[in-house]
Amino acid sequence: MKNNDILRRLRYALNLSDAAVVEIFTYSHHAITLVDVAELLLKEEEPGYRPCNDVLMAKFLNGLIVFKRGPGGDGQVRPPEKSLTNNDILKKLRVALNLKEEDMLEVFRAADHEISKSELTALFRKDGHKHFTPCGDQLLRNFLKGLAVRLRA
Repeated sequence: MKNNDILRRLRYALNLSDAAVVEIFTYSHHAITLVDVAELLLKEEEPGYRPCNDVLMAKFLNGLIVFKRGPGGDGQVRPPEKSLTNNDILKKLRVALNLKEEDMLEVFRAADHEISKSELTALFRKDGHKHFTPCGDQLLRNFLKGLAVRLRA
């Protein structure tokens, strides 16, 4: 799943204005303008489209954590990862939105996607663990859809 699609879906689900997206980026010490945000939110085939790379997406998600939960105990923002997997995105959203296991299951149910507790915990295991399961694009899409249904209902 492309980061631009994820950003668009999150913006919709969380009901964020362009100005709020700019503010979220500032929490991760990244300066971005309203024009930049508009370009990131365009679809690939639209003129002016700007791809959102993994570092930029990590900055947004790290900023979202601070925006929703406040700075960590040391007041520092986590440095952005150079590459993100769907599992990483799911983890960051779980932290930012303070979702417990049952909340996560409810979000998936809201998208008409049933997932068991063991399948859910496998998504949050460390890569290389024998029970680790990679999060596919469709699963992440369902999570974002369920998030929109749950938060905008």
